[in-house]
Amino acid sequence: MTHICIAYHSGFGHTEVLAKKVAEGVRNSGCTADIHNVAELNDALWEHLHKADGIIFGSPTYMGTVSAPFKAFMDASSKLWFGQVWKDKFAAGFTNSGSASGDKLGTLQTLATFAAQHSMIWVSQGIWPSSFSGDGQGLNRLGSWVGLMAQSDNGPASETNPNAEDQAYAAAFGERMGKATLRWVKGK
Repeated sequence: MTHICIAYHSGFGHTEVLAKKVAEGVRNSGCTADIHNVAELNDALWEHLHKADGIIFGSPTYMGTVSAPFKAFMDASSKLWFGQVWKDKFAAGFTNSGSASGDKLGTLQTLATFAAQHSMIWVSQGIWPSSFSGDGQGLNRLGSWVGLMAQSDNGPASETNPNAEDQAYAAAFGERMGKATLRWVKGK
């Protein structure tokens, strides 16, 4: 069975909500999915990522880039980089911050560059911005192309989770990644 891991960090719980929705979308595509908080670097994490057909990276945007725990995960992957262990796995990324822009593009570019350094194949989000599509669903309401961008108001995640549109967008994004990975694995 085609398997995708969601490797994320969430400082206050908002990005974790997205990670769970992304995993739901992956499962809707017919793939299996599990989520891993990269703040917990351990052998089990690396083993799961090694066995996965694809990895979706998720981090909140802090100061225009990934969070410090996510950066620590990136740095810790350098031993895998030397062996190009993730070469030809599919990759994608998502982020969340407290404002509509919040310099989230910087985070997505960091994630895409990280994947490229590991010789992974980047899957963009593939959903027209809702301002263009007029779909009435608010998917991709922030107009990203590189990956999934979501917004949460500042406050506890239990009170300020990403809105329903961003959560639906996260599920659609996970489903896109799942379908792309399925096609890739079947073609091998």
